[in-house]
Amino acid sequence: MSGRTRLVGVSLKMYMGLARTREWMDAVAAAAREGLPPGVGLFVIPGFLSLRESAEILDGTGVALGAQNMFWEDAGAFTGEVSAPMLREAGCRYVEIGHAERRRLFGETEEVVSLKMRAAIRNGLVPVLCIGEMRRGTPEQAVAECAAQFASAAEGLPAESELVFAWEPVWAIGAAEPAPPDYIAAVAGGLRTLLAGWPRAKLIYGGSAGPGLLTRLGDAVDGLFLGRFAHDVGALRQVLTEAAASAGPAVLQ
Repeated sequence: MSGRTRLVGVSLKMYMGLARTREWMDAVAAAAREGLPPGVGLFVIPGFLSLRESAEILDGTGVALGAQNMFWEDAGAFTGEVSAPMLREAGCRYVEIGHAERRRLFGETEEVVSLKMRAAIRNGLVPVLCIGEMRRGTPEQAVAECAAQFASAAEGLPAESELVFAWEPVWAIGAAEPAPPDYIAAVAGGLRTLLAGWPRAKLIYGGSAGPGLLTRLGDAVDGLFLGRFAHDVGALRQVLTEAAASAGPAVLQ
């Protein structure tokens, strides 16, 4: 993947409480202060209640902060919701939008995802748009399903928008193993064609991703979106090292 920077993201979902999140963030910050590998950007996404403290812990480390969700309006009588301006004020650069769990458990529709995308972009956040096929079929079927989701989510956005395309096959989320490398490479090839008109988009793979996967994927993707396999900061370090092995010049994310 010569000449391209890698991007690695970690979502903690709802696995860690405040104290455990602080401990994990301290370990990530310590590792980052030793030096992030050249050519690799890292963002981390804790729970809402840990955002401000995490921003303070990560300050000056080069690690970017993100949120797991947000509302599509900037302010108003929306009890229990969190807006994009609030996330910016809390120190966020990224926001996760449209994760399969949000769609399945909370009924988020393509219209909702599109509204959130526009809110993120107008407020200067980088959306981590989660898209993926429900069932394993052919790579062509996966690309077609993802293309329809992307077209809906990105409708009305300027093509120069910065975004992260997090492709997560729904059938691989929480599985013992990620999707097979040859399948990932085939689908990623089709998705790159889809993103050809979006010069600031990155394509990262999620879905039981962990150490060892990037070394088998070569040029297929720009990085990984990690979940439970990054709870061990040692494993996260390994992924960052693997990401650096074929990255281009260092770029702060």
